[in-house]
Amino acid sequence: MSATALLEGLNVVDFSQFLSGPYCSLRLLDLGADVLKVENPDGGDLTRQLYLSDTKIGRESTLFHAINRGKKCTLVDLKRPEGKRQAVDLIRGADVIIQNFRPGVVERLGIAYKDVKKINPKIIYGSISGYGPDGPWSNLPGQDLLAQARSGVMWLSGDRNAGPVPIGVPVADIMAGAHLAQGILAALFRRERHSIGALLETSLLEAMVDLQFEFLTTYLNNGRRAPRRLVSGSAHAFQPAPYGLYRTADGHIALAMCDLTSLGDALNINALNEILGGDGTLLEFSLRDEIQKVLAERLGTEFSDSVVSHLSSRGIWCAKVLTWEELLESATFKALDLVQVFGAGKTSFVRSPLRIDGSRAAVSGMAPEFPAERTSSQASRKIQDFPD
Repeated sequence: MSATALLEGLNVVDFSQFLSGPYCSLRLLDLGADVLKVENPDGGDLTRQLYLSDTKIGRESTLFHAINRGKKCTLVDLKRPEGKRQAVDLIRGADVIIQNFRPGVVERLGIAYKDVKKINPKIIYGSISGYGPDGPWSNLPGQDLLAQARSGVMWLSGDRNAGPVPIGVPVADIMAGAHLAQGILAALFRRERHSIGALLETSLLEAMVDLQFEFLTTYLNNGRRAPRRLVSGSAHAFQPAPYGLYRTADGHIALAMCDLTSLGDALNINALNEILGGDGTLLEFSLRDEIQKVLAERLGTEFSDSVVSHLSSRGIWCAKVLTWEELLESATFKALDLVQVFGAGKTSFVRSPLRIDGSRAAVSGMAPEFPAERTSSQASRKIQDFPD
């Protein structure tokens, strides 16, 4: 058995679409599970033709291949009696079921946990929704940007006068999928010991709240004082100066937490020492904007590589802000071997972030082709018809 095939022999039947559920099953696949993606005969997962850009791999979008590489596919129309019989057969042979329909949909389709448990009592059933099964938001679309908007996270990034700033990756989808995968693994461990199944539930909103657990804990215990971002270069609403981003003569650098006196000495900034006053008072919070402005003026005359090298030699935590191209060309990224070129079309994929016994799971295949010709009605389908 391969070191990375920890879940070899595990059968995952994935009824989910778009991103959060398929991300969960992708993580299980990279651990060795066999993942069967269940799609509607009327065109399948909408991400086959949706998202990101006009770049395609074969006939599908890059997103569909990125999130569904290596999986198998079958077509099941859950609204028809024949499809329901197919679903029952799949459920009988499954170890894990994943779905991310809106609350109430799986009940109508006959694949809710109570239905599935009757067919397969030891099933591990994973469910992702937008906002949980109850409450006034429960039937709203489980979409990443909308979940971010409702979570408060948009007030933590960007500068003070920028307004709300969304995170530029589908972080709610990815984090919800990761949480579900973690829960599934724990449930499999319990089933191995006690021979019982489990229902595991999370949502995009719960994932976004958990992402902010440090900040929300502070907020709940400091009299609910709202986070205050810096005027410029803000990278963390709760960290004191000099934490943040600074423009240089040829790009940007990031400065993490450090002793301001040492930083002022390293950069020979007399104005910074004047602000600090030398009386031992902690001004890193109360004078964040003033300190940031002084540092920005000084660092704006420096070149990124040289100032990072100089500050690092003095024990100050900092980094050059890289582009994707600079990241990909770095020796560290190449040493991690995170990209694999696969197939005759020489398609590049990002591999699993986890190494097991020194090995990283290889990309096992392209995303599954649609098993039948697309119907003419596919173009008329609406995003609202689908889960998260």
